[in-house]
Amino acid sequence: MARTPAPFAPFEWKIAWRYLRARRAEGGVNTMTWISVIGITLAVFALIATMSVRSGFRSEFVGTILGANAHITVFTHGQVTQNGFVDRTLADYEAMAARVAEVPGVTRVAPLIRGQVMISQRNRNAGVEVIGITAENLATLPGIAQAEAASGDLTRFDEGIAIGSGVAREIGAMVGDRVKLTSPDGVKTAFGTSPRINVYEVVYIFTSGRYDIDKTRVYMPFAEAQSYFNREGVADELEVMISEPEEVDLVSIDLLRAAGEHAQVWTWRNAAGGFLRALEVEDNVMFIILSILVLIAAMNIVSGLIMLVKNKGRDIGILRTIGLSEGSIMRVFFICGAFTGLIGTTLGVVLGCLFTIYIDPIFSFVNYAMGGGVWDPAIRGIYQLPAELRLEDVLSAVALSLGLSFFVTFFPARRAARLNPVEALRYE
Repeated sequence: MARTPAPFAPFEWKIAWRYLRARRAEGGVNTMTWISVIGITLAVFALIATMSVRSGFRSEFVGTILGANAHITVFTHGQVTQNGFVDRTLADYEAMAARVAEVPGVTRVAPLIRGQVMISQRNRNAGVEVIGITAENLATLPGIAQAEAASGDLTRFDEGIAIGSGVAREIGAMVGDRVKLTSPDGVKTAFGTSPRINVYEVVYIFTSGRYDIDKTRVYMPFAEAQSYFNREGVADELEVMISEPEEVDLVSIDLLRAAGEHAQVWTWRNAAGGFLRALEVEDNVMFIILSILVLIAAMNIVSGLIMLVKNKGRDIGILRTIGLSEGSIMRVFFICGAFTGLIGTTLGVVLGCLFTIYIDPIFSFVNYAMGGGVWDPAIRGIYQLPAELRLEDVLSAVALSLGLSFFVTFFPARRAARLNPVEALRYE
């Protein structure tokens, strides 16, 4: 009794490889095979490159937020004073900070003073946000203390102010210059409130990685900010850092309990929620669009296989006559299509990974070729095109490409297996 060969036997691979290498004069479709490989390669490359840049954007955005901003801000909804004004300052900020610091997961608590002022030097003015903070707490902000680029001496912070590089560029200031800060809510007199104007030395200039932060932010010593903004003995809010920023929603409830009944919290997700949701929607849409491109590229395999089946009708008839089963014939042509998809996917993964790894020199070349100005940080908020190669992105691209390639290959392979050998050899 003849033994049935196992699926994907060596002879099936040998026949499929011969068909893949066959030239058009020999009944092959070598050109269509190459077109299929190139199409899938480009589609997978585009998918991995887009997903990597998408991941890089999110990581860069979240990283700069967490590096220069609070993970959680604790403040109060305010109390009405005897004069009818709403007082939103924290009178017992030291005790509140001590309670908040005891919450599990909290790594840092810093009282802050916030205010909007005008900064000027040599008739050049800019509106900025001043944050009052102690030198010890400022030194623990990675986006500022370990900024991408910085000049000056942060240890001299108590002697002056620290400003963003965008602010310095706007008013033409350098380390050692003395700048003027003007606050409309200044000295209270019998005739009303007059603007407060103070002069400070610039002791530190930082580049945090976020254009909007660098262009608007100024740090002032906490005690000086209390005096400058008429906040003697109080703070505006508490800046809280936690060990797991992605778990911020879980910690918020404990922080509210520790802070007290009048406290409220504002997390980095609340501040950046709209942008993060827009990124998520864009990610899903881009993945769907690029998946369609992969499907279109995979359809080239169908075209090539249909032509191959048509050209190899005589061979199929002979193979069936000498004893090959329908399953063997189907596997031969399935291997042809699947191997094309596998080669295209592999090349696409290699190109996509290389693009992500060497994105900086590639972007620099494009910027140089276009005459500069391709990337405007004033619009995009960051200074360069980010990319992050993530294993899950690569695996999802590979799974999509191979899945579609194997799926579309099945139908022309089945058609080849069902070809009647009598009909195939009738005119031979």
